[in-house]
Amino acid sequence: MEDSKLPMALRSNLLDLFGQIEREFENLYIENLELRREIDSLNDRLAGEGQTVDGGDLSKGALKTKASHSTSQLSQKLKTTYKASTSKIVSSFKATTSRAVCQLVKEYVGHRDGIWDLAVTRVQPLVLGTASADHCSMLWSIETGKCLLKYAGHAGSVNSIKFHPTEQMALTASGDQTAHIWRYMVQLPLPQPPADTSASLDDDVDFSDKDEADGEADGPSECPTIRVATTTLKSHQGVVIAADWLVGGKQVVTASWDRAANLYDVETSELVHALTGHDQELTHCCTHPTQRLVVTSSRDTTFRLWDFRDPSIHSVNVFQGHTDTVTSAVFTVGDNVVSGSDDRTVKVWDLKNMRSPIATIRTDSAVNRISVSANQRIIALPHDNRQVRLFDMSGVRLARLPRSNRQGHRRMVCCSAWNEENQACNLFTCGFDRQAIGWNINIPALLQEK
Repeated sequence: MEDSKLPMALRSNLLDLFGQIEREFENLYIENLELRREIDSLNDRLAGEGQTVDGGDLSKGALKTKASHSTSQLSQKLKTTYKASTSKIVSSFKATTSRAVCQLVKEYVGHRDGIWDLAVTRVQPLVLGTASADHCSMLWSIETGKCLLKYAGHAGSVNSIKFHPTEQMALTASGDQTAHIWRYMVQLPLPQPPADTSASLDDDVDFSDKDEADGEADGPSECPTIRVATTTLKSHQGVVIAADWLVGGKQVVTASWDRAANLYDVETSELVHALTGHDQELTHCCTHPTQRLVVTSSRDTTFRLWDFRDPSIHSVNVFQGHTDTVTSAVFTVGDNVVSGSDDRTVKVWDLKNMRSPIATIRTDSAVNRISVSANQRIIALPHDNRQVRLFDMSGVRLARLPRSNRQGHRRMVCCSAWNEENQACNLFTCGFDRQAIGWNINIPALLQEK
């Protein structure tokens, strides 16, 4: 320091600052040792019960943090280490069984951009439909993963897809400010022997980093393509973000970024009602399976229940149960509505008394388009953080779908859809990694673990 050209006052100030940093690191090092001792003792206790904690090395990793990280980041890492390890202890009791009850069955790969939405047909043959930002919608064989049909009639992102309750018709909503109804006919392929997929399970391959999806060249390019809609619904002044069929399939409802939802007559394609009142863009709409009820969700933190059961008057109720964008609200087969939000919560409501939720699920990431299974009423939560979690209607967590370099979504999961008629593949998810995934959820085993 004798050769330093720095002024004495500046040198003194720097030395003082470096001294403070050294003391901070010393305190963090001591705290880290304490945390490691805690984790070791927890591991010892669990070892006696045949369990292990995979968070045991987290604290070691914390001290290997690059110098570019600020001390506050390092401190935060250390403070969360203990929380992370203890939460892993709790989840580790279910970890081994979760793998057995939730298994990846099939990946549906071929879209050129993220997949916003998916649904399963409601009449035979049962096929999977996907809606993508690549301006296309595709129909897939659930068993083989082969693309059967492509709809390319939209001029913008396809944001949702729903199937007619009794006919071979699909309803898609798009960023081109329209919703389209189109008829489809598909021929299911014969089941093929399982192919060797070991090459695609390399840990070092991250699907999200690839420029194009695997199998694109020989998959959807062979699909028959429909380019013209049977019916075009166009009254919105903004992106149409979602659409659904009312019970009976003679009317549809659309939700738009123009802050309105529209009710249309399918046969005449005429606008029957404009449902206004939301203060910001709509994010989703859903219809009741057996009654003329519609629920719309919005960025204004509310969802609204519209009642069309009395033809002479339609009533509306506003529900303010969230603190951020309501990403979806859906009906269950019973008298419940389940709402999900960017505020990282999911709430279960009773239609007969909607003043306050009967259950609240708190999560660690924004929740996207949820779905509820018809028979056992299990809620599937797709998250921004790439996870998919399953809960019951009481808010009890049942499982988390497996996710690693080998399987699961690599980017935000946008939507989930149950299909309990297919035993082998009864839950589907899709996301911005351009793929849809079919899962087998062993529901009896899942409920037995509660």
